[in-house]
Formats: sequence, structure tokens, C-alpha cells
Amino acid sequence: YKGLDIITNKVSPQEQRLCRHHMISFVDPLVSNYTVVDFRDKAVPLISYIFARDKIPIVVGGTNYYIESLLWKVLINTKEKPSTAPRPGSDRKVELEQLDGAELHRRLSQVDPEMAAKLHPHDKRKVARSLQVFEETGIPHSEILHQQQEEEGGGPLGGPLKYPHSCILWLHADQAALDARLEQRVDDMVAAGLLEELRDFHRRYNQQKVAENRQDYQHGIFQSIGFKEFHEYLVSEGNCSPETSALLLEKGIQALKQVTKRYARRQNKWVRNRFLKRPGPNVPPVYGLEVSDLQRWEEDVLKPALEIVESFIQGREPPAEPLRMEQDEKENKRSHRVCELCDRLIIGDREWAAHTRSKSHLHHLKKRRKLEAASGHAGGTVGDSGDAETSDKDGSLPL
Repeated sequence: YKGLDIITNKVSPQEQRLCRHHMISFVDPLVSNYTVVDFRDKAVPLISYIFARDKIPIVVGGTNYYIESLLWKVLINTKEKPSTAPRPGSDRKVELEQLDGAELHRRLSQVDPEMAAKLHPHDKRKVARSLQVFEETGIPHSEILHQQQEEEGGGPLGGPLKYPHSCILWLHADQAALDARLEQRVDDMVAAGLLEELRDFHRRYNQQKVAENRQDYQHGIFQSIGFKEFHEYLVSEGNCSPETSALLLEKGIQALKQVTKRYARRQNKWVRNRFLKRPGPNVPPVYGLEVSDLQRWEEDVLKPALEIVESFIQGREPPAEPLRMEQDEKENKRSHRVCELCDRLIIGDREWAAHTRSKSHLHHLKKRRKLEAASGHAGGTVGDSGDAETSDKDGSLPL
């Protein structure tokens, strides 16, 4: 996005001068319908241009879903043309997302039962996307995905690799070190002028939305971490006491730290699930680089990374071994289970196992056991008449 350099954690101007960067500050933040398809259609020609100059393109993330769009043939073009300018009329996917989740899922079940079985009814965005694909192509989403996977070189992640000689360098850190670094990054962002940047954007765009109660944190720039966390502080600034304002500011800072750490965990989970647990010839090798100790950056990160890339350029085996994870062949990623205790649908064996260990499930389980124990105690002593006798010690039972 143009501007908003602090909240979007852009690479600094000093670092940009070290080598040429592309696709920075080119989308108007008021555009809410810029999609991963638009991103791919702009990035692929740039990659071809870099190769044509005998250079090596380095894709830096960030958002792993966008990286996937460059590695594999995984996206589906619908009728709408990509554009960085706001499109006239409404976006069909956004329209669909306004519907009730159960209704959306019911509609998808009618036109694409296979895809409906894979998607959770609460995942409105993915369900809406599958419906949009069917409406705009006339072909079920699942059928298009099967066609991609069955192409020569295709596999579980989609069609063949666009760039067969790719490799992935995964910078990962010990969780405690990563959490501390992310918290410090938020403090540095605040010190660098994060609040001034947000205030300016709020004045230019957000105030009218607030007045009309049209806040939308599901599309465009507002999906970025840092906007909704400070919303309450920004809209109340100047209309409340300094003490209240200070409390709301601190609440926003702590919320930003928590959601940043949560997002980092999701990124690591994505790498493990999408790149390490999916066997097949169309998954590039993933090399892990340990970044917990920044004092050892040269030895642990820079030197091995250069050796790996040099090996790929020269067509020889890298000195480091790519990361691999054992596969559970019996695992069913699409199993459906309903937890009656929590009134939730759970899809996937691993997700079910995680749910049964979750705090909310264990809380409901403990609550039910207490009720069952109380019920059993209530019918504890049965007289000749068959009626349960109540205890008269305190005149009540914990029913």
C-alpha cells in the first residue's frame, strides 16, 4: 500500500538502496478489492523481467498465501479483470459474504458438494469464494482444482511448479526469542510514529466511515494488523478524559503485541502444513535457518543461505539438508465431527485432537461431569416407594 510505512512494516529506504525492490507502495490503501490474483498478475511479469536480466528474483514474505500464488498454478481467474483502481459496482464475493454462513454453505452444497464438504460453514470467505468461482465460470471450484492437480507435475498443492528450480529459506526462531522480538518491534513502531500515521489516515478516511457506522475490517488495508487494535483509541481521542485515553492506548498496544505474536504462530504453522507435510515432486525444498540469536546472524543465517543459493545456481547439491516431517498416512484432513458439548463442527483429525485438548472443550466437559455427579447424588437413596429421598442437611441439592 502507498504510505502507511510503519503499520505495514515496510523495508526501510536505507535497505532499499542496497538492492532493487519491487511492488512496494503501489496500491491505493482505499482500494478494498485488490486480490491475490491481482498480485500474481503483476508479480509474474516482474519475475520474468528479472530473469531476462540474468538476475535471481527473491520473493520475501510475509503472507505465505501470496507466495504460493507465485510458486504454483493454484489460482482461478474469474470474469473480473484485475486492477489497482476501485472497480465500479460491487464485488460479488463481498456481496456473498454479507449472507448468513449457513445459507452460504447450503448454496455451495447444492452446486459443489465436494468443496462444501471440505469447508467449514463458519469460513464465510472461502465458502463465498467457491460460490463466486462457480457463478462466474459455470464450473464447480472442486473440479477446477482437480484439473490443476492432474496436470503434469501437479500435486496436492495444485498445478505444477512455475519455477522448477526454486528453494525456500525459512527463517525461524525459538518461540520465546521470537515473542520478545515481536513485542520490541511493536514498541519500536510506536516510537517511530505509528500513532501519528494512524491518526493521519483516520482523519483522511476513517472518520466518515465511523460517522456512518460503516467500519469494515475484513477487506483491503483494514485487514492489516494494527488498524482495529487502535480503533477504539482513535475514535474516542479528544472525547474522553486523558486517563481513559491513556488506558485505551495501552490496551491497543498490548492487543497489537498479542495479535502480532498470534499471526507469527499461524505463519509457522502454515509453513509446516503446506510446505513440509505435503509430499510430492511439486514442493520445493525448504531449508531452515535459525535466527534466535541475532549475534550469530553471519554464522547461522547469512553464510548457510549463501551456500544454499550458490549450490542451486551452480546446479549442485547444497551442503545443508532440506527439512522433512514425517507423514501420518492414516490422518484424515477432511473428517467431520460434531462436538455436542461445544456445539461445534470440527473438520480434520488433527483439528479434532486439538479441540478435545482445548480450554473451552475441557471447561464444558468439566461442567457436564459436575451436573452428572449432582444428578446421580440427587437420586442417591431410593425408598420402598421408589421415590428419591432428599438430604435434609442443608435443605438443597446442587441440581
